[in-house]
Amino acid sequence: MKTPTDEQLLANHLAGRSDAFELLVRRHSSELFRFVLRFTNSSMAADDVVQEAFLQAYVSAASFDLQRRFKPWLFTIAANKARDWLRSRARQSAVPLDAHIDSQDQSGQTFTDLLSSNGDNPPAVLELEEQRRVVRRIVDQMPTLLREVLILGYYHRFPYRQIAETLSIPIGTVKSRLHAAIGQFGQAYRAAVRVEDEHDVGNQ
Repeated sequence: MKTPTDEQLLANHLAGRSDAFELLVRRHSSELFRFVLRFTNSSMAADDVVQEAFLQAYVSAASFDLQRRFKPWLFTIAANKARDWLRSRARQSAVPLDAHIDSQDQSGQTFTDLLSSNGDNPPAVLELEEQRRVVRRIVDQMPTLLREVLILGYYHRFPYRQIAETLSIPIGTVKSRLHAAIGQFGQAYRAAVRVEDEHDVGNQ
């Protein structure tokens, strides 16, 4: 028996099949939780956001165009809910230092490579936890539009097309925002490292 698509399950739900939406929840809940967790960095918050996202999808199902794909719509709802959570609590996720600059080229340059370029190498004595603290602070302070693409592209490893669908922006805009985000992140990180170096020298 052929497995029904998401869109077929949603149509069945709208037609009165009581188990159809439950199958959608089972199909996507784990991935959606991991997706939201990258935004919130809190498992409790991710649980709440996922429940709210499925609830909104359930309530709004009748307005969904079945010619479209269900999954990007669901993830867009979850991303919006996660943004609301972040704005209300001002708590953000960190971008890992081993994330790849091009999320579709896993053999390419990483954030660590980027940050050590242009002659401003992070000091070897800088502990990993300190690096994470600096990264979190920088990402917290980035504009929302840039922070979103970093989380989606480098933390959750979403391809450009899915980022575009989730944020409802063109792929070209995704790429330009990623380029701007990388530049801003790298500049801010190198500046933070220089401040740390000067502070260490001053305390010697």
